[in-house]
Amino acid sequence: MKVLIPGALRSYTDSAQAEADGATLAEVVTALDLQYPGIAFRMVDEQGRIRRHIRFFVDGQPVHDLGRPADPQGELVIVQALSGG
Repeated sequence: MKVLIPGALRSYTDSAQAEADGATLAEVVTALDLQYPGIAFRMVDEQGRIRRHIRFFVDGQPVHDLGRPADPQGELVIVQALSGG
């Protein structure tokens, strides 16, 4: 699966794009973490939920469940939401 990496996480990948395989999005995130140690913690909390400031889009559709099947030919876009006051 093609994965587009937001600027805030590129310190892990040194690239705007990565490839990762898995049957589900959770497995894709795990595969990314094997390639780029520590990146998963920035996206997924200790309970296995997508962190509130991270958004996942698969083939242009928002995804809230890491159990969603992953298409090897698909595209995962990771977006880091901005917050502040």
